Amino acid sequence: MDELEPTATEGSELQPVVEAAGDGTPTRRGAKLEEGAALCLSGGGTRALLFHLGALWRLNELGMLPLVERISSVSGGSIVAGVLAMNWDELEFDGHGRAGRFSEAVEKPLRAFSRRTHDVPAGIRGVFGRGSTAQAYAAALARHLYGDRTLQDLPDRPRFVFNASNLQSTALFRFSKPYCADYRVGRILQPRFRLADAVAASGAFPPFFSPLVLDLREHKLAEDAGNDLHFAPYTERALLADGGLYDNLGLETIYKRYRTLLVSDGGGRTEAEPRPQTDWIRQPLRLMKILDLQVRNLRYRMLMHAYDTGQRDGAFWGIRSDVASFRARNSLPCPVAATQRLARIPTRLAKVPEVTQEQLINWGYAVADASLRAHLRPDAVPPTQFPYRDAGVGRA
Repeated sequence: MDELEPTATEGSELQPVVEAAGDGTPTRRGAKLEEGAALCLSGGGTRALLFHLGALWRLNELGMLPLVERISSVSGGSIVAGVLAMNWDELEFDGHGRAGRFSEAVEKPLRAFSRRTHDVPAGIRGVFGRGSTAQAYAAALARHLYGDRTLQDLPDRPRFVFNASNLQSTALFRFSKPYCADYRVGRILQPRFRLADAVAASGAFPPFFSPLVLDLREHKLAEDAGNDLHFAPYTERALLADGGLYDNLGLETIYKRYRTLLVSDGGGRTEAEPRPQTDWIRQPLRLMKILDLQVRNLRYRMLMHAYDTGQRDGAFWGIRSDVASFRARNSLPCPVAATQRLARIPTRLAKVPEVTQEQLINWGYAVADASLRAHLRPDAVPPTQFPYRDAGVGRA
């Protein structure tokens, strides 16, 4: 059984974080949080994937990756986390905590993945071939990134958690090496699900890619206190969709335990629309986006409140941030008009042109640097150039 985890402090009864067996003791005032750092990688398709890659690049330069105890991810962030996890033991960290093989093991496979369109082919295979669209997406992830790696092939530390939403229980379904869990259904200890299936479930966006159906019948589910749905059919199969439906930042699984929270947000944004469509097909899609926006805002406000009141420390950076707002000295030049164009790239798993890939990576690198130096590492030496010097982040 996983160790019990300490939980939130002041105002925790107002925070949208669910206690679960294996994740924490019952919320209590004054509970001590661990001093280790945890990292969230949000959803947002290939756009977020490349943005997070840039942020990881800067974290690696600062020697901070080995300091991270847990990495929690959703959707596009889970693609990045999966590649980082499967190659963690091959990164060759030096005495300063920098991975010498970061480019070879992480950057190159993710750049290659971003040169292909994956959502449309997976959709076609799902509709006209055998199996579901989600299964076709998992097959593509296995073919291009993960092979037959399972959750048991991941490192013990840091712990990687891939988050999906359970359409049956309405709760979060978490994939990790020690266990898979739904706090209402139960836990599968030492699960041997494929890494590709965990990442696909985390990014099974409705209605196109969801649900990914996970067969639980050959797995023994441990029953814990509070598992009010520990019976069939919940214990026989799980119908899983994008983790962003529940928590697009991936904040749930780290907030209850760690004091230092690093959050990279490459998610999209629902814009105002003067004449929204009101037909039976497009209106529900618009409503889904509005609900998604409110979930994001709720998590964001919870995080900012925790930073502001001193309950947590850390750093947040987002694809829609203004780098100047962090007031970090000698930040790289990132005109707001240029970075906002990058932020408006559609949330898809579509091919991204080479120069746009480089600009997204540069932007994630630059804004993560500004936030980290402003809030955690004020003595760090500012970078003198982008990872891809000639690309910048685009023109203003």
